[in-house]
Amino acid sequence: MKIGIFSPVVVHHPASASAWEAEAGIAELADIASAADELGFNHLTCSEHVAIPTDVAAERGGTYWDPLATFGFLAARTRRIRFATQVLVLGYHHPLDIAKRYGTLDTVSGGRLILGVGVGSLQEEFELIGAQFDGRGAVADDAMRALRASLGRTAPEYSGTHFSYRDWFVKPAAVQEHVPMWVGGRTPRSLRRAAELGDGWVPFGLPHSRLSELLARHELPDGFDVVLSAEHAVDPADEPDRCRAALESTRDAGATVATVTIAARSAAHYLEQLAALAERAREVGAQLG
Repeated sequence: MKIGIFSPVVVHHPASASAWEAEAGIAELADIASAADELGFNHLTCSEHVAIPTDVAAERGGTYWDPLATFGFLAARTRRIRFATQVLVLGYHHPLDIAKRYGTLDTVSGGRLILGVGVGSLQEEFELIGAQFDGRGAVADDAMRALRASLGRTAPEYSGTHFSYRDWFVKPAAVQEHVPMWVGGRTPRSLRRAAELGDGWVPFGLPHSRLSELLARHELPDGFDVVLSAEHAVDPADEPDRCRAALESTRDAGATVATVTIAARSAAHYLEQLAALAERAREVGAQLG
């Protein structure tokens, strides 16, 4: 099992953000990314929202850094760690828009993009930007097929139910021959979509017991990533036993990749917690580096 990090600072979710993150910025985040890179963690995350209705922000939070700009900056401060969009909402973009913009990110990062994608659920945001909410699942399926035909190609061609194009030049393109695509969601349909069209599944908001049940019902392709979150924020320095238990529970639920939220009192404390988490990860046999 590999270990990734839910990036601090970039999302202020009321249920998980620490107080220090509200005053932190790109300097603190870059130091954290650099440390996570040196310690051998697998990936950092960044979510996509254009705008959040004020009444929804009370539940979901209102701060969401743009993943493209954020990861572009962090790519210059790191060497190995991967960058996972968790997630891009497919209905907000034309596939070639994603192929060009995130293909450029893959180029400048030296092939470290993981393209996390999802169908989306915030109807108000769809309406705000003029995107189609009804039927978004079918649009997302076709967008994923289009992306697989287009990522890494300078002259992509595709003909599908919602997208069709040829005779266009798109450069730079992703440098990875096969950009990993992780599919977000929490339903059996999202898992089927991931197994059919993607390279991994990134569920959210479900207990490990439920995730184990869902995974047991599906035969997944070889090399398929099951990307699960630890069920609570970990304190690897002060609560090592509880941290190890959280990692083991995530692994035992079926994770090939675990993404962890780290509890910390400050940016400096976060760096200490990263080092302690690397020790706990090695103790449970997780893969670093």
